[in-house]
Amino acid sequence: MDLLEFREYCLRKPFVSEGFPFDQKTLVFKVDSKIFVLLDCELFAAINVKLDPERGIELRESFQAVQPGYHMNKKHWNTVALHADVSDEMVYTLVDESYELVYRSLTKKRKDALAVR
Repeated sequence: MDLLEFREYCLRKPFVSEGFPFDQKTLVFKVDSKIFVLLDCELFAAINVKLDPERGIELRESFQAVQPGYHMNKKHWNTVALHADVSDEMVYTLVDESYELVYRSLTKKRKDALAVR
């Protein structure tokens, strides 16, 4: 997996935008205005994903590569080291889970507004 491939995967999801709201190296993917993935695009050594707290605990216990979110709310955010004991397929699954979790949190009004764009 490389950064370009990962970026394209995230951008294929409906209503997703990307940006650098924090600095010039922290790439953020959002659905509406809510972050679902962020990463250091210079290193591309890990990603942060938002997961259901119980799922995060389960993954942290199962994989060394999954740790509490670096500089994030440790209850909801998880840092996943790339090219470690988590397969690329699992990384993409976690991106999907993060996207779905964030998208489901949007109000019906926000979802409807996104759909008409």
